[in-house]
Amino acid sequence: MIPTGFLFLLLLTGGNPSSLEPLEFLDAQQKSNHSFEELPGGNTSSFEVPELLDDQQKSNHSFEEMPGGNTSLELPELRYGQQSNDKDDWPWNSENCSYHHFLNYLNLSENKNLYSMLRPVRHHKITTELYLKMVIYAILDVREKDQAFVPYIWIYLSWHNHHIQWDPTEFCGLESVEVPTELMWKPDINIEEMTERDKTTPAPFMTVNYDGMVELRNDLVVVSTCRMRVYQFPFDKQSCTLSFKSVIYSDEEIWLYAITNSSKITEWSCQAMRTQYEWLFINMTVTRKTVNYFNFNQSMIVYTITMRRRSALYIINFILPVLFFLGLDLASFLISHSGGEKLSFKVTVLLAVTVMQLILNEILPASSNRIPLIAIYCIGIFALMLVSLLETIFVMYLMKKDNETDRDQALNVRKHACCAFCCAAETPSQVLSVAEEHNSGQLTVVSHYLEKDSDELRQMEKTQTLISSNSSTTSRNEEEKPGYWTRMAKKINKVFFIFYVTVVSVFLFSVFSMWNITEATGKNKKYCSI
Repeated sequence: MIPTGFLFLLLLTGGNPSSLEPLEFLDAQQKSNHSFEELPGGNTSSFEVPELLDDQQKSNHSFEEMPGGNTSLELPELRYGQQSNDKDDWPWNSENCSYHHFLNYLNLSENKNLYSMLRPVRHHKITTELYLKMVIYAILDVREKDQAFVPYIWIYLSWHNHHIQWDPTEFCGLESVEVPTELMWKPDINIEEMTERDKTTPAPFMTVNYDGMVELRNDLVVVSTCRMRVYQFPFDKQSCTLSFKSVIYSDEEIWLYAITNSSKITEWSCQAMRTQYEWLFINMTVTRKTVNYFNFNQSMIVYTITMRRRSALYIINFILPVLFFLGLDLASFLISHSGGEKLSFKVTVLLAVTVMQLILNEILPASSNRIPLIAIYCIGIFALMLVSLLETIFVMYLMKKDNETDRDQALNVRKHACCAFCCAAETPSQVLSVAEEHNSGQLTVVSHYLEKDSDELRQMEKTQTLISSNSSTTSRNEEEKPGYWTRMAKKINKVFFIFYVTVVSVFLFSVFSMWNITEATGKNKKYCSI
């Protein structure tokens, strides 16, 4: 009967080989491919005949043409890829293993507005619990003048979606899937201190787990406001906050939770930190609180970042140069007061300190409640140098006054000497002519007496000349000897130098001790090393 049936089929197909796919009953875990392969010579091809097999038995069936027109049957093994008896091995050619089938199962492609418009809860009174974690990746900038803090942060958010849930065993062990963020609802969490809109591209995907937990990871460059306390600049320590809360949802709709504690989040931030600008990251604390804005309560998570400034650069470029200028002002006391070099030198040093103050004004904010110590340091040194300049001007005034007094005394001495010399310089002939005008009759008698006394007059002239020379010698000795005001000016300068050095020492000790106390409080802190 079998050969007769086979010949009948050949007659129906016109003598050409054909493909047949016999339908057999297959169990739930068995599938096979049926194909016919044409052999040379126009003979019939081999085909696969599946049989009823149990879970652990498979065989391959094929017809292969033998020489002489005879055929043989070969049974191929039915496989599901590399299937084994392990229950974790899945049939990867199953339609249930594709993402497309999974999205169709969840209706995300068709009803995406249903999942993205409203909070994903079964009842509107159910509060959505939002879990938050933040890690600092880098400290990009801290601007004291603008009071701005610019970090680069990583944010992790997770919440439960009541409308999405599936059994992983029905989808080849699929436990999570990444879907576009616009397909799902996400909370409107913002940072309260942010002053500029983030320019980075938001995360395009979020992760959906089989139990309904949705995870969203994002990174932000946050330009936030931070109140700078620059009293101890440049040895200051700053604390800036980043507060996360919803924009419109109250605490009855969204409640925020911090996933980790402060010590753990500090450790993670230290491990992830790549750059700290001119700062040393100390720690980060996390707190949860409830705020009341616009007459309704909102849940808030506050992260406080504490950091300390690297002060070495400011010490080298600012504090030490001002201190060197003060040393030059102290050294100027060795310059003589006789010329104007000392006064011009002090004015030059004072102007240099003024330039340093202008540089400091560009760094420190104007809204500080307390005057920074470094400003007190500069103003104090400027005031001390100004007092030193005024003292120099006063001393030079006293010495100039003493010189004017000595000059007047010398002028009077010369005037008296000149008068005496003029009186002694009258000759006997001049006296004789005068006598002749008064009494010409007594000319002979007067002439006799004048000739008699001429020797005495010559002797008096010599005496006057000697007195004048002695007077000039005495005046020269008096000029070499310092006057009263000069001696007084030197005493004032000596006393002021002692007072100046004492005040400078006390002032510098006070300022540096306050800076050292602040620095000592930070030595026991552990900083994040990069």
